[in-house]
Amino acid sequence: MGKVDAESGSALWENLRTLFYALLIAGGVRSFAFEPFHIPSESMLPTLLVGDYLFVSKYAYGYSRYSLPLSPPVMNGRVLESAPERGDVAVFRYPGDTSVDYIKRVIGLPGDKVQMKDGELWLNGQKVQRRRIADFEERDRFGNVIKRARQYEETMPGPNGLSYHTLDLRDRTDGDDTPLFEVPAGHYFVMGDNRDNSQDSRFQVVSGGVGFLPAENLVGRANIRWISVDGSASLLQPWTWFGALRFNRMFTSIH
Repeated sequence: MGKVDAESGSALWENLRTLFYALLIAGGVRSFAFEPFHIPSESMLPTLLVGDYLFVSKYAYGYSRYSLPLSPPVMNGRVLESAPERGDVAVFRYPGDTSVDYIKRVIGLPGDKVQMKDGELWLNGQKVQRRRIADFEERDRFGNVIKRARQYEETMPGPNGLSYHTLDLRDRTDGDDTPLFEVPAGHYFVMGDNRDNSQDSRFQVVSGGVGFLPAENLVGRANIRWISVDGSASLLQPWTWFGALRFNRMFTSIH
C-alpha cells in the first residue's frame, strides 16, 4: 500500500490554502473595489472605443445585489449609497436582462426633466451648452480614416459642470426629438455619447431601450482605461498583439 509523504501533503495543503486566499481576495476586490470591463459596441463613441478595457469603481455608488458575483438576491436596493453626478459614465445591469452589462452616461437625476429637441439636449427647461468642434476621426493602425462624424462638446449645467464629447451621425433620427421625460425617484436617465447609435433612456425597454434606470441596477463608475486594442490582432498570432495596442489611450481617465 502506498504512503503519502507527510511533508508533501503539508506542502499541498499550504498551496491549496494560498490559492483559496488568493481567490477570496480577488473576489473581494472584484465585488467591492474595482472590476474590469471591456467595450464591445460603439454607443459611447467618441469617449469609449470598441476594444477599450476599463476599470470600474464598485464603491462609487454603494452596493446592490448586482455588485456581487452571480447577483444573488441577498439585499434590496443599495447600501452605502452615493448618487451619481450628471455626466458620470456608469456601468449598470440592463433592466430588460439583468445578466447583461451596459455602459452609458448619466444625464438626468431623480426629479430632472429631460428632453431632446432637434438633436440638442434640454435639461430642466434649459438647453444644455453645446459647441461644434473638429470632426471625430477614427483611424486604423496605418493612419487611414475609417470613421468620421460631426463632434460636439457638451457641458452639464452648474459651476462645475462636466464637459464631454458627443457624436451626431445623421441629421434626423428617432432620438433627436423626444417627449419630455421626468425622472422618477430612485431612477436615472442615461444616454450614449454616440447619440444616433445608442439604445438608452430615450427608448423604452420593450423597444430595446433602457427606459428609466433603477438605482439598484447601477454597478459602478467607469474610472480609467487600462488597455485598448484596435481589433487587428489574432489570438493565435502573438506577433500581432503589440501592433494592435492603442498606446495613446492606455491608462487614461474617463470623463
